[in-house]
Amino acid sequence: MITFQKLTEEQLNTFIEIRIRQLREEGATEDIDLVPPLLDYYHRHMADGTFVSWLAMDGEKIVGTSGMSFVEKPPYFSCPTGRIGLLSSMFCDPDYRRQGIARELLSRVVEEAREYGCGAVQITASDMGVLLYTSFGFKKNGNFMQYNL
Repeated sequence: MITFQKLTEEQLNTFIEIRIRQLREEGATEDIDLVPPLLDYYHRHMADGTFVSWLAMDGEKIVGTSGMSFVEKPPYFSCPTGRIGLLSSMFCDPDYRRQGIARELLSRVVEEAREYGCGAVQITASDMGVLLYTSFGFKKNGNFMQYNL
């Protein structure tokens, strides 16, 4: 049975391993050790509340991840708060795909953005993710997608 929980500091090393696996799957070129900057980023932004992640768990195993970073820009007409959620780290273990896990994770982090006061959620989508995000209500513009809250 799959359960959902927020990422904790104790799970951070595994979360980062999955993030790197995701980037590799998307075709990223590895020319640096990304672990130290990822650890720094997540420690700082989890502590100040500007990053949140929901995980899908099969027992103690993380089988799906999500991430939402909160940023603020000058307000604009379609986002008068200027607060934007930047979606990242959407990943589901291949053995667990097509079971609604990614959609549930997406729902949870989008709700976090809504509660934070964001007026929009943005993502640069992988080819695999476009179908999920489009069906959720994101609007496509090349690889840039936005979901207005």
